[in-house]
Amino acid sequence: MEFNKEVDATGLNCPLPILRCKKGLSEVEPAQVLKVISTDPGSVKDFNAFCVQTGHELLQLDQDDSTFTFYIKKRSD
Repeated sequence: MEFNKEVDATGLNCPLPILRCKKGLSEVEPAQVLKVISTDPGSVKDFNAFCVQTGHELLQLDQDDSTFTFYIKKRSD
């Protein structure tokens, strides 16, 4: 999947992957896609809840062993 910015949150535990995601989203334009890589298994639930609460769209979630890759589309205001 194409993306505009990548954030590496590997090795970080909650809430740091979400905080890195928020910072990354602040650096992209509306409707652009942020790729976030995390190794925290709890991040799956966290990113789903984050997107519901903030209005950003979780486009795709890929899992490879213990690595989770999220593609999040920034909401258009």
